[in-house]
Amino acid sequence: MNQISAPPSSLRRGKLFVIAAPSGAGKTSLVKALLERVPELHVSVSNTTRQRRPTEEHGREYYFVSVPEFQDLVKRGEFLEHARVFDNYYGTGRRPVEAQLGKGHNVVLEIDWQGAQQVREALPACSTIFILPPSRRALEERLRKRATDSDEVIERRLRDAVGDMSHSREFDYVVVNDDFEQAVGNLTRIVKGEGEDLRAGRPQLQRLLAELLA
Repeated sequence: MNQISAPPSSLRRGKLFVIAAPSGAGKTSLVKALLERVPELHVSVSNTTRQRRPTEEHGREYYFVSVPEFQDLVKRGEFLEHARVFDNYYGTGRRPVEAQLGKGHNVVLEIDWQGAQQVREALPACSTIFILPPSRRALEERLRKRATDSDEVIERRLRDAVGDMSHSREFDYVVVNDDFEQAVGNLTRIVKGEGEDLRAGRPQLQRLLAELLA
């Protein structure tokens, strides 16, 4: 009897990993380190209407667009997900993500919890990961260390972070960014299918979440 060989790996659909976090939890730094550790991962670059920071480049961190341009993309159905965060809009292009997945590439998407909900509805096979800070004090220290926002903006980000973190239970996995190298290692394990002990519902998170959401 002739055996049917498995299709080449290049024809298998890639896996989408959606990573969300409150502002200041270290998501961007963690994803950058994850990509260095797992270079075969592809990162999806989102669109945003916020102002570009001095250290950022168009097409690297984000595609920086005007509000009218963003609204036009929404009308044309170009986004896999989009949301308003603070006073700016963010959105993920549907076609670039689908193209990478279709080529068999695993893709990492950095978005907020609202966007993660939309992606779960559109692509239920995705894996979702939420990044938590080790404490609210650590979150505030990280926001102030960035030195990119006013005190007023920082206070608002801290208030909104509580609402963001309340949605962590909706995700498949939760990683606590206390020790940076350990957090990167945990993300790497999840991407490689070895993170069952990092599921969002694990009992060890309950005390931390109670403190973060108090």
